[in-house]
Amino acid sequence: MGLLSEIKILILKDFKLEIRNLYSLNSILLYVFSSVFVSYLAFEKIIQPQTWNALFWIILLFAAVNAISTSFTSEGSKKFYYYFYILSPRSIILSKLLYNSLMLLVVAVLTFVLYSMVFGSIINNLPLFLLILLFGSFGLLGILTMVSAIASRAGNNFALMSILSFPVILPMLIVLIRLSSMTIGIIDITDFVKMMLALVVLDFIVVAMAVVLFPFLWKE
Repeated sequence: MGLLSEIKILILKDFKLEIRNLYSLNSILLYVFSSVFVSYLAFEKIIQPQTWNALFWIILLFAAVNAISTSFTSEGSKKFYYYFYILSPRSIILSKLLYNSLMLLVVAVLTFVLYSMVFGSIINNLPLFLLILLFGSFGLLGILTMVSAIASRAGNNFALMSILSFPVILPMLIVLIRLSSMTIGIIDITDFVKMMLALVVLDFIVVAMAVVLFPFLWKE
């Protein structure tokens, strides 16, 4: 069985399991709704655009953490032994990256819609913001998926996942906040292209590290 076939089967498996119970997606949406509602009670009306921007990414970041916290921990040890003999480690990590990224992208769009309905949208260039949302979701999920894999091999320690992920996520989060702030006002194309390239490079590094390092983690 080829790599692409294995990835397709694993993504379909995760999708069917999610449709069957909807536990993970419902918990994420509940968290997003609760966070936006509490923010509304605290601020009532956000005036400063930078506050709007930073709060949005903070809510999305913690939604991503909730989304990935059970990415590998939901897989029992017996399943890991079964996968070990029939699948390649690269197909497993790539399928997790793709599936989790698609799930977070859906959550990110729904979060943006709900957030804009409550606080109003201040985005002047929506296509560029959605592009940032796409690459940002993939980057955040790439880091969290790899850290979740490490935590699962260390006894499913959620605290370990939080400790390892946030120092790595901070540079990407800063890039995302700066990029999205450019879509609020007048865009400097040169600065935007530089920051966008930085985000793409970070995404590429995350994927490359996951593909290279996960097979060694898988053997332990």
